[in-house]
Amino acid sequence: MRLKRALGGIAALVCLAAVGCRQNMHNQAKYIPLRESDFFADGQSARPLPAHTVARGFLRAETAVFTGLDKAGKPVAEIPFPVTKAVLLRGEQRYNIFCSPCHDRTGSGRGMIVQRGYKQPPSFHIDRLRNSPVGYFYNNITEGYGVMPSYASQIPPEDRWAIVAYIRALQLSQNAQMADLTPEERERLEAAFKLPEIRAESEVSHDGVQAPPPLKRPLPAEAGKEGKEEGRERQ
Repeated sequence: MRLKRALGGIAALVCLAAVGCRQNMHNQAKYIPLRESDFFADGQSARPLPAHTVARGFLRAETAVFTGLDKAGKPVAEIPFPVTKAVLLRGEQRYNIFCSPCHDRTGSGRGMIVQRGYKQPPSFHIDRLRNSPVGYFYNNITEGYGVMPSYASQIPPEDRWAIVAYIRALQLSQNAQMADLTPEERERLEAAFKLPEIRAESEVSHDGVQAPPPLKRPLPAEAGKEGKEEGRERQ
């Protein structure tokens, strides 16, 4: 009786082991990437994508928007959407995060890692870069330039254009000319920087109350003279 039970237990264990060792999933009909195939005429298991197939979210039909270059391969001259205050604020934020470590916050090229030995980039305020089209900056952010790596994987296209808009604002801030302003803009600027009229302290009222005139303190020599006169009067 005991022998039968023992044999039955062993048989059950053998069955469980056999079930656990099945390789149906492991040995299924599949191809590992780049493995050859006898099924297809070209001998490759990987099949080419059907014509006009585009990954979801990566159509990018507008070349200028996503590369900064026109059909002739030249940098575009205009940002492809309206530049608003919100765009400039976004560009400032992204610039300070990704660009200022090298270019510093003014665009002069003396960022903190440059001060620690990294190769210095040119200032954004030199004539060559002030006269460069906006597509030039966008393409450099996308593709990289010199020792500057590509930021395409870190900065989406919209933010790249926002950064370019902010670079233009930085350049304008350091090279603005009065001659470039309209008469109305000049009046507004002059009014904004006009100094208030300086008034004597005695004329300035605080909370509607006229301030008392300042006390006249005698000079040291005069104070001594007044003390002697008071002493004579008392005598």
